[in-house]
Amino acid sequence: TLELKTSTAELKEAVISIASILNKHQHGGLYFGFRNDGSICGQDVSEKTIREISRTISDHIEPKIYPAITRIKAADKTCIKIEFKGNHTPYFAYGRAYIRIGDENRQLSARELEGMFLKKNKDKLSWDNEVCNEAEIADIGSQKLKVYIKNCGLKYDAIENSLKKLKLMRGKRLLNAAVIMFGKKPEKFFANAKLRYAVFATNDTTIPVDMQDFEGDLFHLIKQAEEFFIRNIHVGMRLEGFRRVDVPEIDKEAFREAIVNAFCHRDYWAYDSINIAIFKDRVEVRSPGLLFGGLTIARIRSEMVSERRNELVAELFHRAHFIERWGRGIRLILSKEPTAVFKEIGTHFITIFKRKNVSGATPQATPQVVFENLTALEQKIVLLIGKDKYISRADIAGKLRISADTVKEYIKRLRNRNIIRRKGKTTGGYWLVATKF
Repeated sequence: TLELKTSTAELKEAVISIASILNKHQHGGLYFGFRNDGSICGQDVSEKTIREISRTISDHIEPKIYPAITRIKAADKTCIKIEFKGNHTPYFAYGRAYIRIGDENRQLSARELEGMFLKKNKDKLSWDNEVCNEAEIADIGSQKLKVYIKNCGLKYDAIENSLKKLKLMRGKRLLNAAVIMFGKKPEKFFANAKLRYAVFATNDTTIPVDMQDFEGDLFHLIKQAEEFFIRNIHVGMRLEGFRRVDVPEIDKEAFREAIVNAFCHRDYWAYDSINIAIFKDRVEVRSPGLLFGGLTIARIRSEMVSERRNELVAELFHRAHFIERWGRGIRLILSKEPTAVFKEIGTHFITIFKRKNVSGATPQATPQVVFENLTALEQKIVLLIGKDKYISRADIAGKLRISADTVKEYIKRLRNRNIIRRKGKTTGGYWLVATKF
């Protein structure tokens, strides 16, 4: 916090030092008439010198500061002492922002500068802390709120009182966090209260197999994401004694953490949705918004650190034990899936899981069917057909709670791979299932 200059011939460097120290420490001191080793050389000081220093600081540091500039005596020599402070970071000197690193001044990078602005204006820019002007108490789902309150170990006391306890109201108005977490239809107010998923037949997007959008509150969307994931990856099994244990090719807990992180930390000012893409070789979770608060991918991989873009949403997830406070999400993902990759592309943060054969697992089976190299949803369809060869597509859709179009597409995929085939006419016919494939 201290800078020494031999004379006002170094005034420009002094101004840069003042801005650097303010950006790091918000206060400091600078002396003219001292060498770097602390020895005193003195400085000619006149009223004009004081005015020149004051004017130069005023003209070339933004936001403006008002330092105390005084003459002092040191070892019978005249020197100048400048004391300064300010909390309106970032400060710019001659149009550039610097920061103090040890006793040196280093220019801030664009990313560091962005992080400083975001930190300064976090409460003003926080989407979840904004009032949702169009929403009313009647737009909140009481049952959703009751279940949440119970799971958190709290006492439910009417919608409005419960929301106030959770700090989700400002006066009589609902905050965005209240609506997107507990709203009956959040999509009515937020077009980006959406999950979009797609399955592709290859390693790129040229051949889509299944695509669907979901709308609703964040807890609903997370549940839909988990169900979609488990339907569309390979799930084997292993025996632990007499108990059968499912073994998905990608760890479910790691995937769930990636999804919760995506909804927790995404940029809700952006119109985009959370997107899940399942390719032949990988699964991607794409979230609008880059890492927040100056974090980098290297830091999140190596340090247990987290910067929250949406404090209220994060706190609500934490109360429900969806996330930990201390930034353990990335470490959990890597502990379960060490080959997971994190990327920032454009304006999106992407988590990538590599698909693999289920190591050490025995494929699930029934006496009629060997479930190998099938997704979970394909397995369920084949199992239903194996149990009832006369089952209709409508019945399959009803039992699995999926759309008729989805059943049609998956039936087509299974027939093309000769896993199932139709015997007889459409009406009165029945299904045959291969015993090996």
